[in-house]
Amino acid sequence: MEAKKTPSADVTRLSGLFLNIGLAVAVGATLAAFEWKSYDDGSLKDLGQVTDNFEELLDIPITEQPPPPPPPPVEQPIIEEIPDEVEIEDKIEVNFDVDVKETTVIKEVIIKDAPVVEKADEIFDVVETQPNPPGGMSGWNAYLSKNLKYPTQARRMGIEGTVIVVFVVNTDGSIQDVEVLRGIGGGCDEEAIKVVSEAPKWEPGKQRGRPVRTRMRLPIRFKLS
Repeated sequence: MEAKKTPSADVTRLSGLFLNIGLAVAVGATLAAFEWKSYDDGSLKDLGQVTDNFEELLDIPITEQPPPPPPPPVEQPIIEEIPDEVEIEDKIEVNFDVDVKETTVIKEVIIKDAPVVEKADEIFDVVETQPNPPGGMSGWNAYLSKNLKYPTQARRMGIEGTVIVVFVVNTDGSIQDVEVLRGIGGGCDEEAIKVVSEAPKWEPGKQRGRPVRTRMRLPIRFKLS
């Protein structure tokens, strides 16, 4: 059973009153601290009895500065009087009545193209007239079918294809500098070089009607029958 307290024994019933009293005391003490004034107990002096002459202390002598030096004299430019231009009174007579007896004939200037100097050892890739083998291309094909031999190694390995050969046709129709541009191997490249090097002379290529050295490219086909 909970014990019941009598109202006179309850100490918390006056807590609100005590809190308000404490706040009032704290506020009053704070205001008193701000309003508190203190005075110096020292004796005051009567300025009327002071014998010092303050006007003499405030009398500041004027500092005299020397006047600035005068500016240097400015030299004025000398203006020379130039006389007016003298009018030329003499009249110049021009005689336009000239009797021209000689007639100058201007010859017509004909501009010619500069001569083309061709080097003897120059090799042309493109010429006006291409070299031709004896009998034309039909004669060339007949020469290849008669002299071209299928290499044994290429036949045994089943190699076939087209060999691109590059060579130079000289001005006398002879063939030199035979090389393989694209080969297929199996001895076909060597056989193509051999058959072209042993070919009869061609008709040389011509540039401006003159025979020149010309570089040729020809395919040689190897095909198993």
